Amino acid sequence: MRRSRLLHPGFLCVLVAFVLPVSALKAGGPVKSNRSAKAAAFAAEVTTLYQEFDLQEVGLTKKAFEYALKGYHYLLDHHWLNKTNIISICDLSQSSRNKRLYVLDLDQKKVLVNTYVAHGRNSGTEFANSFSNSPSSHKSSLGFYVTQGTYMGNNGLSLKIRGMERGFNDRAGSRNVVVHGSQYVGPDFLEMNRFCGRSYGCPAVPADESETIIDLIKEGSLLFIYHPSKKYLTRSKILNS
Repeated sequence: MRRSRLLHPGFLCVLVAFVLPVSALKAGGPVKSNRSAKAAAFAAEVTTLYQEFDLQEVGLTKKAFEYALKGYHYLLDHHWLNKTNIISICDLSQSSRNKRLYVLDLDQKKVLVNTYVAHGRNSGTEFANSFSNSPSSHKSSLGFYVTQGTYMGNNGLSLKIRGMERGFNDRAGSRNVVVHGSQYVGPDFLEMNRFCGRSYGCPAVPADESETIIDLIKEGSLLFIYHPSKKYLTRSKILNS
């Protein structure tokens, strides 16, 4: 008589225990759930902070803030920030007639500065629409920066910034792209001109506010120069991490 080939009950238990986790992973079970939970938590954080800072009132879009906060977490996780309570956002999607620089204090949930900022002369006229990391391009460079130390230059007190995104802004140092004050940025200049003057690629700020701004953001805070450029948004390693 032939014996029936029944599997031992103990072996079945082992087989089930082995197969189920693999099936769950293939279906994206625990991993997918974890990612979804993180995404939901981040979305909630963005909404809460956007409302607490009342950023809609001062003209910063929620999407620009979302990108800035994502980069902030990335740089924070990599231990690249020394001054962790300050985020600065240059929103170059706006007209240079607008106050499109925002310095935020995450501890106080407060907008410390909202003022004018220039873009590069070859990036556009009133609106910036072209960007480059190339030397002598005289264009703004998009992406995330970490502020460094100060020095006295031709434009007075100036702040060095380190570009953190290869291919987008990592040549900021060799291009001498810094934060500095200028007379061609601000309300006095706009009284006589249709839009603010333009720099050689530096995020220049009003001369009478430059020292205050530089003192707030120097030595290790995040600076994000934003524009909804498809090339940047789709290729930024930080935003797509």
